[in-house]
Amino acid sequence: MLFKKDKGITEKKVLEALGHVDDPDLKKDLVTLGMIKDVKIDGKKVGFTVVLTTPACPMKDAIKNACINAIKLMVDMEAEVDVNMTARVVQDMNNQVLPNVKNVIAISSGKGGVGKSTVAANMAIALSQSGAKVALVDADIYGPSMPIMFGFENQRPTLENVGGRDLLVPFERHGVKLMSIGVLVKPDQAIVWRGPMASKALRQLIFDTNWGEIDYLLIDLPPGTGDIHLTLVQALPVTGAVVVTTPQKVAVADARKGADMFQLPQIQVPILGVIENMAYFVPDDMPEKKYHIFGKGGGAGLAEAIQAPLLGQIPMREQLAEKADVGTPVILGEDELVKKSFTELSQRLAQELAIRLATKPSSQKVRME
Repeated sequence: MLFKKDKGITEKKVLEALGHVDDPDLKKDLVTLGMIKDVKIDGKKVGFTVVLTTPACPMKDAIKNACINAIKLMVDMEAEVDVNMTARVVQDMNNQVLPNVKNVIAISSGKGGVGKSTVAANMAIALSQSGAKVALVDADIYGPSMPIMFGFENQRPTLENVGGRDLLVPFERHGVKLMSIGVLVKPDQAIVWRGPMASKALRQLIFDTNWGEIDYLLIDLPPGTGDIHLTLVQALPVTGAVVVTTPQKVAVADARKGADMFQLPQIQVPILGVIENMAYFVPDDMPEKKYHIFGKGGGAGLAEAIQAPLLGQIPMREQLAEKADVGTPVILGEDELVKKSFTELSQRLAQELAIRLATKPSSQKVRME
């Protein structure tokens, strides 16, 4: 149905009212931010589109309700307001080496065994479920686990010719495009590579894969700091990094070292936040109980120390390991507590990335002498 302007309600009045609705994260009004599109008016009917910075925005409903209230209170109490909520993920403008990839997010940990890959896998799926286009690179040369977690451990990637280049075709599972160092060798073969070999393999996975249009490219890094980490920041402008830890002091201490690497003057990759995995145990038969088996407050303490937000705390549940072993990440199961934890975590990550893009300079590839 075509909309016609009414003398009582005008586009100018609508935009003036929406100019009083702020984005809670960016601290500016929606009109100034250019987030209001396609205003249409037909008598008492008012329609417009709000273009968010991420489909995973946790404030989506609050922004929509604020827009409706603004029109009714400042324009016409009898207005019938139709708000179309959509999203366009902002691109880190310096990423010219992978122009179809809008943002690169490094997932790191100071030590092994903290569940970094499990977090990365479920977080990638949660972002995809929000409507984002997501890809995940398994760059953990010491223990590539994505082939098992996503069920492609016995498969090999195929090639397709794109613009005269033979590119790897990524695996696709649960809405996520995937590539892993593990598919470059036999499943039962130990990966024993020197630094240059591992760095070359990472570059091949990133630059010789036909990713297509991607909003968030997650890189699951090996534990600690080393050649793979330096290769990544030198090869790509990394939009931001996420640090995964468990509550124990030794895990937090190692995670702090990993975070410090990204904050070195010659690297300066923004830390988007800290994720505390295995934060507490919740038994299936007593879901109201929380047992802090590995201590309490480690993630919050690390976040405060490196001046980054605590993005989320993931509980320990029996299904976490069981689902991963059969190629079905736990977020796809029936455990509502875990699903909620990863959904909220993905929303916080997308939120912090949007704030980072709006408030800090675009990322640069690291140049080290």
